[in-house]
Amino acid sequence: MTYKIKTIGLLLLLAVSNIALGQTDREIAHEKGKKAVVLMDNGRFDESIKLLKEAQKLDPENIDYPYEIGYAYYAKKDHKKAIKVLNSLLNHKDVTDRVFQLLGNAYDDLGKSDKAFDTYEAGLTQFPNSGNIYLELGILQMRKKEYSNALYYLEKGIEVEPSFPSNYYWASIIYQSSPEEVWGMMYGEIFMNLERNSKRTANMSGLLYNTYKSEIKFTSDSSITVSFSKNADLNSSLLLDSGVLKLPFGIGIYEPTLMFSMLGVKSIDIHSLDKIRSNFVENYFKNGHDKTHPNVLFSYQKQIKDAGHMEAYNHWILMKGNEDGFEEWKSANKEKWDNFITWFSDNKIQIDDTNKFYREQY
Repeated sequence: MTYKIKTIGLLLLLAVSNIALGQTDREIAHEKGKKAVVLMDNGRFDESIKLLKEAQKLDPENIDYPYEIGYAYYAKKDHKKAIKVLNSLLNHKDVTDRVFQLLGNAYDDLGKSDKAFDTYEAGLTQFPNSGNIYLELGILQMRKKEYSNALYYLEKGIEVEPSFPSNYYWASIIYQSSPEEVWGMMYGEIFMNLERNSKRTANMSGLLYNTYKSEIKFTSDSSITVSFSKNADLNSSLLLDSGVLKLPFGIGIYEPTLMFSMLGVKSIDIHSLDKIRSNFVENYFKNGHDKTHPNVLFSYQKQIKDAGHMEAYNHWILMKGNEDGFEEWKSANKEKWDNFITWFSDNKIQIDDTNKFYREQY
């Protein structure tokens, strides 16, 4: 009896082993791939590449392993080897926009910006809705200080992949350094909602606050100026709409609504900006601008306001521009802050192909 039990146990073990053997190559490759990524994250690129090559042999149809090999070569600045590996993947049945993105980056880092541009453009022919590739084209133009061209690509990226944060970030940076800060203010805040907890989020918070500070001026006790958009030019900026002059959004809607929202305000700090921004949302909808110029950001702000969290949200948006003021407010309003954080975690801005904002809509 004992002998039979041992035999059955051995047969079961062999059966399980045979089942495992049918899956083992892919499973082993997966494990090697995971270890390789950890090694890569720790800067151990050669060891990572060795494991990835072993994984590729075990699962040769999987594009992830050669892509990661290319990425490892790129990370260790062996751009020529990275280019060789990535070029071999361009006709792979599972090629993604990331392959074109990384290949273009490798060419760019070698000083071959024209080759990088061609690679990104080739990527767009296969992946026309790739926010990643539009981002790279925008950054390529930024490096050349061709900011109008950069904005074309960044805003196209926002249009085709509106949930991808990075294009908003860089478009906002450019606009906040231009006479058309209005677009930078909106793109920057949308970015903060899409990428809530990063160094870039903190940087954007400070930029938005400082732009408010620099573009709202109290020229006297009874006079205020705001300058978030350049003055209209009768020859080019004013548009005829059924025979009626139609001002551009910045000076026709944004600035007047902002100025009207500042009644009673005597200075600019994080607390007065909370009041101004809260009034702005109320006035924007009261005056019907949401019908003529619907805006996913302002609709989200109204949702926040209706939920009773606008004060906390405004302090969050601007916290890095006035950290002492924020901490003072937070200490005095712990319950408001905690309630906002709970609500905010469960109610993220909804941006997709049917609900988005980019400048060309206006």
